[in-house]
Formats: sequence, structure tokens, C-alpha cells
Amino acid sequence: MNLKKSIRFLTVKAVGLYINLFHLVHPKKALHLSYALFTNPRIGKIQEGKLPKILQNTIKETFQHDEHQFQTYTWEGNDTKILLVHGWESNSARWEKTLPYLQKSGSTIIAIDAPAHGQSSGKEFNVPRYAEFINKAVKKYNPSIIIGHSIGGSACIYHQYLHPETSIEKMVILGAPSDLKTLIDNYIQMLSLNRKMFSLLEKRYLENFNFKLEEFSGGTFAKNIKINGIIAHDTTDTVVAFSEGQKIANGWKKGHFITTNDLGHSMHDDKLYQEIYQFLFEAKE
Repeated sequence: MNLKKSIRFLTVKAVGLYINLFHLVHPKKALHLSYALFTNPRIGKIQEGKLPKILQNTIKETFQHDEHQFQTYTWEGNDTKILLVHGWESNSARWEKTLPYLQKSGSTIIAIDAPAHGQSSGKEFNVPRYAEFINKAVKKYNPSIIIGHSIGGSACIYHQYLHPETSIEKMVILGAPSDLKTLIDNYIQMLSLNRKMFSLLEKRYLENFNFKLEEFSGGTFAKNIKINGIIAHDTTDTVVAFSEGQKIANGWKKGHFITTNDLGHSMHDDKLYQEIYQFLFEAKE
């Protein structure tokens, strides 16, 4: 373990110790802090005037959804439309390496900034809100293809589960987690939090979104998905376990599972992108 990783490890454990001690004195405030750490991204925002080069020559649109605003970027092309949905602590610029492959098709490509990411508003990220942003974008642009990376892929799965009758005909999911319970388990283990925090966090989700943690499962949602798709996951992914991708693939009857090696969590790879291109634009129905 190098010095940078050692410092990060000790910092994370120190935060966990602080929350555990704080819980003994102010349990409600400790819950609020742990929930905020779990849902508030530390990076991924785009500062005004510092738009990444890949996003500069695009059509930019800002949409209002309830009290929130979300940002989209469009690379104009033909009538085939693709919606890109990035993951945690990222933004629409993450698709820079993916775009050349998709643009070979001549398609119109739209990327969306997640809640509390990029140029979208808010401090809190959660999948249900992301799915609402996606739904508004789908109604606006009528894409036939949706591609999601990491927890953006989870949001795509959840959106398709909630709204099966849309313009979307094909879906590609890259390195996506399946179970919210697993994410929170990993978070608690990473910080070495008191196990009581799990039940408190579960209660918070039940109050906010009206579902229990074990009910929020991409593998379960995927059982109801009728469109064709690709689920790609790397065996060396240290951010989202390979088994999470397997759960989604096991539930999705029309989903083709692609296993990659040594790509990590980013999933940027010529061979993979060529296979996705073939599925999207060359495969016979």
C-alpha cells in the first residue's frame, strides 16, 4: 500500500470512528452525516466556465424537474438517438472515449448530467431521482438506445422497470451494481461503522423512497425488462463486484452478458466498443 492509499485508508477509518462515537451522543445527527457521506458526491461537478473540451461544441439544454435542474449535451446526427447516462462522481465528459465509436453510426447522441453532478443541480445523488431525470430526457428526445455506466446503468435498469413503454429499444449496461443493500454493506464495511447504522440507513431509505433495501435490486428489476440489451462487467472491477453484473444478467432474459478482463471499472476498450457497435447497429433483429 503506497503512501497516498495509506492516508486515504486512515482518513476513511477516522471518519467511521467519528460517526460511531457521534452516534452514542447524537444518533440522529450521526445518521444524517452518514447518509450525506453516502449520497453526496465529492467530485464530478463542472465549474461554470470550465466545461471540458469534449462538451463545448454541443447543444446544451437545461431542464427543470420539480425543484431540480439537470443538464444535457447533444452531438447532432441523424434520427437515431442515443442517451448516455454516466455514473457516480463523474459527468458527461466520461463518454469522451466512447463517442467516436457511437458517432460512426451517424446517430444523434445526448448525454445527461446526474443529480449533483456535472452542471445539474443539487447536493444529493440517488437512483430514484436519477431515473426521474432519465425519464424526462427520454420523453423529450425519444432515444431508441440508452447506455449507462456504473450506477448510471443501475438507474437505466430502474427506469426501464418503471417505464417499459417508451421509445427505448436497446440498452447497454457497463459495470453496474445490482443491489442497493450491497452498496450500503460495502460502505459500512469501508468506514467500519457500527452495524446499527445499517438499520438506520435502511429506515431512512424506506421513509424517503418507500422501499426496503433488499427490494431495490437490478437483478429483480431486470426480470421485467422485455427489450434486448448488453450487460458488460469486468472480472477485475474493484469498484463494483463482478457478481453484481451477473445478478443483472441472470434476471434479464434478453440481456447478453459480456465478460471482460483487466479493464477495471472504466470499461474503456476497443474490442468491447466494437462488440457494442455491432449489437446496436449491425445485429439482425
